[in-house]
Amino acid sequence: MNIEDLLRETLSDMAHEEQPPPPGRFFQVNRGRSRRRGLALATAAAVAVMAVGSTLVVQGLSSQVAVSKDLATRGSGETLAETEQVRTTLTVREGLRLLQTLEQLSTATGRPRAEFERAAGNGKALGLPAYARGALEGFAFPGTYEVSPTSSPGELLAAMVTRFNRAAEASDLVDGAGRVGRTPLEILTIASIVQAEATDRRDMPKIARVIHNRLNHKPEMRLSMDSTIMYGLNKSGVTASDEDLGSRSPYNTYARLGLPPGPICNPGPDAIEAALKPATGPWLYFVTTDREKGVTKFATSESEFFELVEEFKRNRGTD
Repeated sequence: MNIEDLLRETLSDMAHEEQPPPPGRFFQVNRGRSRRRGLALATAAAVAVMAVGSTLVVQGLSSQVAVSKDLATRGSGETLAETEQVRTTLTVREGLRLLQTLEQLSTATGRPRAEFERAAGNGKALGLPAYARGALEGFAFPGTYEVSPTSSPGELLAAMVTRFNRAAEASDLVDGAGRVGRTPLEILTIASIVQAEATDRRDMPKIARVIHNRLNHKPEMRLSMDSTIMYGLNKSGVTASDEDLGSRSPYNTYARLGLPPGPICNPGPDAIEAALKPATGPWLYFVTTDREKGVTKFATSESEFFELVEEFKRNRGTD
């Protein structure tokens, strides 16, 4: 039985209770509760999620119980859609940082951003995988969501994590990471850099290859990614200034070897796929020579790289 079937049965049982269950019920699993219900609620992380095409419908469980009880007392000819409250549809695009995502959710729902920030800090309740280490950055999966007025920030964020977990399973993230000698969190971190740096999804596998090649290079080679510096400084854009390069942030991949501590944005499926299955090639450098046109070029030597940098400067009108 899958989780949606478990949820469906659990909701049916709950429809006969006298009062809607308190929110805390879905964040804890009591020892006396049946194993089936405990598993359903813990895994669902306090949220009912229904897939409708490429859209996820997010609705608080308590509101679903109320709707179920209402339908039980109404004529059988009425549909669920006729009794539901109006939902808000929102699309969270790929590559947003977590703070940007929380701001968008706050604007779309009318709830204070502080409520989303508090909910984001409770990784266990959101259903994050163990390798996330409790941090939501990188795991708030982009996509289209329909949210009911009764959906709480925790329920909405849990739905985004649920969607991530489904995507991770579909892409075989855990086993795929092992096949390329990385942990799942490292792959997601690579995917987030690819997402931030790419202007064309067709370049993602080659950008991922550059990152893998640098990480595997002997002698060790720094990633030197502007996007990670800008994330660490909480600045927009992906082009770091000379002053930015002096940052002491752990996200300064010009100064520190290896990957940054974690993802720098929430990547989409294309970037995750690229991180798991990078293109084959010897490239060690890439430069987006014309960002407006989305042109990115790749190089294998430092001299080729400097030529691309000069091309970038010419296109930008700088010396």
